[in-house]
Amino acid sequence: MFQVFHEMGADLVVSANTIVEVSHSRVNLPRLNWTLSRVKVEPITEQAAKAAAELLKSAGLHGHKYALDATVAEAALRQPAPVAVLTSDTDDMAKLCNDRVRLIGL
Repeated sequence: MFQVFHEMGADLVVSANTIVEVSHSRVNLPRLNWTLSRVKVEPITEQAAKAAAELLKSAGLHGHKYALDATVAEAALRQPAPVAVLTSDTDDMAKLCNDRVRLIGL
């Protein structure tokens, strides 16, 4: 996938809290660190968190179930177009991003 994005001239971006979401005892830490060294990690700042909260409100969603998705959507929406989001939750991401990004289900 890295090679495909590189050949396209595209950036691969992840939200910082995605690191928390994918981390567990069976994760190969050296491999995760290698992967993270090849992507742009977007921080979750106070401003980003407030913008993510607004996305939740606009979508009529709330609570911890949607919080991480909202921060991922917010980070995606800050990227220069065109933007695609790789996600296992296309339904919720569609509510948060509307038609402003292309969603690719995993």
